[in-house]
Amino acid sequence: MSPGDGTRELPSETTLVRNLKEGEAGAFEVLVRENSPRLLAVARRYLPKEADAQDAVQDAFLSAFRGMAGFTGASKLSTWLHRIVVNASLMKLRTRRRKPEVAIDDLLPRFENDASAHHLDVIAAWRETAPDELTRDENRVLVRAAIERLPDSYREVLALRDIEQLDTADVAELLGVSKGVVKTRLHRARQALRALLDPHFREGAP
Repeated sequence: MSPGDGTRELPSETTLVRNLKEGEAGAFEVLVRENSPRLLAVARRYLPKEADAQDAVQDAFLSAFRGMAGFTGASKLSTWLHRIVVNASLMKLRTRRRKPEVAIDDLLPRFENDASAHHLDVIAAWRETAPDELTRDENRVLVRAAIERLPDSYREVLALRDIEQLDTADVAELLGVSKGVVKTRLHRARQALRALLDPHFREGAP
C-alpha cells in the first residue's frame, strides 16, 4: 500500500480505537493531540469566550474516554468526536443562560406597521465582491462578531445548520425542539445576520 493512497487510514484508526478501548495512556495522548485544534475550532462556533470553548473541549474528551467502550465504529472516530464536542458546547450554552438574551427582534430588519410590510431600513445590494471578501481574514472576523451578537438559541441553530451542515431533523433532535422551531429560528437568525453585516458589505460601504 502506498502512503498516499488513503488505504492506511482505516487500519490506523482501527488500531487507535483498539488501544483506546484497552486503556493505553499513549493512545489517549494521541487522540487529544491530534484532535484538540479541530475540536476547539468547533467549540468556538458556539462559545465566544475562549475559556468556555476550552472547557467544552475538555468535557468532550472526558465524555469520549468514558464512552469509548460504546464506540462501535459505525462512523469515523473524528465524526464521533465532532458530535460529542457539539453536544458539550450546547450544554455549556444552556448552563450559562442565566441572564436575559438580546431580543432577536432588536437585530431584525424593521418593517412598516401596515399591510405593505415595506422595509423601514433601506435594503441595498451587497458589493459583488462580498462573497470573496468573506473568505479573507478581516471579514471572517466581522462575520464571527456578527454571529456572536445573535442570541444563543438562534446562534446555535445557525451554526448547526449552516456551518455544521446538519439537516433540520438532526438539529431538532440535538436541541430538543420541533423541526418547525428550528426552521423559524434559522430564518430569523439569517435575517438578523444579514442586517448586522449589511453596513459592511452593501454597495457604497467604505
